[in-house]
Amino acid sequence: MNEVLVADDLRKSYGDVEALSGVSLSVAEGEVFGLIGPNGAGKTTLVRALTGTTTPDSGSASVLGSDPTSVDRQRLGLLPQDFTPAGRLTARELVAYYAGLYDDARDPDELLSDVGLADAADTWYENLSGGQQRRACIALTLANDPDVLFLDEPTTGIDPAGRRSLWSLIDDLAARGTTVFLTSHSMAEVERLADRVGLLNEGQLVTVGHPDDLVAEHGGENRLVVQTADSISLDDVSLPASLAAEVTAEGVTVYGVGPREIGTTVSALDDAGIVYESLVWKQPGLEEVYLSLTGEQFEGARPTAAAVAGGSQ
Repeated sequence: MNEVLVADDLRKSYGDVEALSGVSLSVAEGEVFGLIGPNGAGKTTLVRALTGTTTPDSGSASVLGSDPTSVDRQRLGLLPQDFTPAGRLTARELVAYYAGLYDDARDPDELLSDVGLADAADTWYENLSGGQQRRACIALTLANDPDVLFLDEPTTGIDPAGRRSLWSLIDDLAARGTTVFLTSHSMAEVERLADRVGLLNEGQLVTVGHPDDLVAEHGGENRLVVQTADSISLDDVSLPASLAAEVTAEGVTVYGVGPREIGTTVSALDDAGIVYESLVWKQPGLEEVYLSLTGEQFEGARPTAAAVAGGSQ
């Protein structure tokens, strides 16, 4: 494995706050590595240590075989979460300006086409929509055709179709050998893009692995979440022995429900006279892994699959 990014026992404190507590990881060439964790977990500090914009108290890091402070900057791309370029330049002018900073840059019009801004190339940045502005920022980040790309919340504000298009672009970059280090508050984004995921919590790397492996180990079971208007009792609910149910603040959650057991479960609720407002079938995903390992709800939480909606009659 050709290791492009390496962190070895990185530690960094700000006063009494230990932002990184011995973080070690490696990312291979062409790999998309997703980093998730609560606010304040140390994600930004880790990215800064890897990009050479902060110096760790101890430990070491390398990028493309060099110290982060001495690596050839023409080989790196960095998209921070908050980035506002000059508003009175057109999208084409902005990309051309950033391309001019590098010895061997990509064609600005080609970049704008890649991010879906060909038709808005002559629009001032300040007049672009929020999603278009984010697309323009991604184009700037790709101006030098980087070997290593750091992306912090790359698709914030971009519509679903635009997100899918940019995900495909990131796939293509990785397929060509670009190494991508992604931080995101979108579980769908991390699950869709990352070859491996690292969960950082309180400055420590809690776990690293392929999304499917992490879900299998920490995600728990399929479940049917039943929302009721009134408090209920499970005394009269007759469920198969393979299923387990518990009363929640919203109603009841039934665990172990596969697609074929949804109808059986709903019939058992109906037979017990339980009136429900909605039923949502959920498969475990990274959101459940995150909750299991941190005890916190992920900021970008969303239902994974809706099986039945509406109330019983």
